[in-house]
Amino acid sequence: MPFDTHHSTDTRDLMLQAWRSRLTIPAFNIPYLPMMEPVVSALRDTGSFGLIAVARLEWTKFASGSLAAFFEEYQRVKDERFTRLHLDHVPVIDEDQRRVPYLAIMRQAITLGFGSVMVDGSRLPLEENIAATAKVVALAHAAQIPVEAELGAVLGHEAGPLPPYEELFASGRGFTDPDEARRFVQETGVDWLSVAIGNIHGAIAGAARTAHKPEARLDLVHLRRIADATQIPLVLHGGSGIQQACILAGVKQGIAKINIGTTLRQAYEAARTNSIATAQQAVYRAAVALLTDELQVAGSAAVIHPTVKKEIA
Repeated sequence: MPFDTHHSTDTRDLMLQAWRSRLTIPAFNIPYLPMMEPVVSALRDTGSFGLIAVARLEWTKFASGSLAAFFEEYQRVKDERFTRLHLDHVPVIDEDQRRVPYLAIMRQAITLGFGSVMVDGSRLPLEENIAATAKVVALAHAAQIPVEAELGAVLGHEAGPLPPYEELFASGRGFTDPDEARRFVQETGVDWLSVAIGNIHGAIAGAARTAHKPEARLDLVHLRRIADATQIPLVLHGGSGIQQACILAGVKQGIAKINIGTTLRQAYEAARTNSIATAQQAVYRAAVALLTDELQVAGSAAVIHPTVKKEIA
């Protein structure tokens, strides 16, 4: 099981506080470094707590530079009353079906000072996903760093078009199996689990990058089964474009972290032809709208983070 909370890093404590309070922590993926500062500003100005996240594909297929460059930019703009730094999807096998030196990337992130990490073995058979995740858990927990993993298949990053969304949802293709999830958590000791319950990633390839993302919904009955089986904070990837009622209901059932990528990325890309400053303003406005209207987490830092709570008191 996950390591003793008395010896955990504060990122894990903050996630547990959100989970117990039935709040969610948005994790904002940053594919372009100038996006980071307006996201931090939006979190501060709305009193919200969130993670600043980078996935491997954001330095291989976009322009977040490298882990070191990302870390340096975070050090420049951070406000840790409202943010922590998270390493998002590091796949064992990537979207192009290539093996990834995932342990080396994890070691680098831990050495730099990332507050939490995610290994994604979801393209592996169950036994191999368990084995790969357990290796990362052993490495990260030795450094008091919490680990997120994924079970099931949150589709959307692969090459080629997805089948129609309604077909995917009706078939339950890729949905996380509750019994497998129970075993996965017990055998890996993972701290948070990314699940597939109807959510999909935004496309990252070619012309599809700018396409409107299908409106997704969540199988809330299936989510309840997973939550009951695992008893740990759950994570929703592909958070952009999901029906708001589903998101809010999912949070009440244990979704303690929601990844946001497409909405802010497309806002930045659409505005950057004018200037970087204009693009940053677009990101700020989109982030504020997400925090206040869609996710309804404005003021969450005072509940999740004890330092902010004391300042307000």
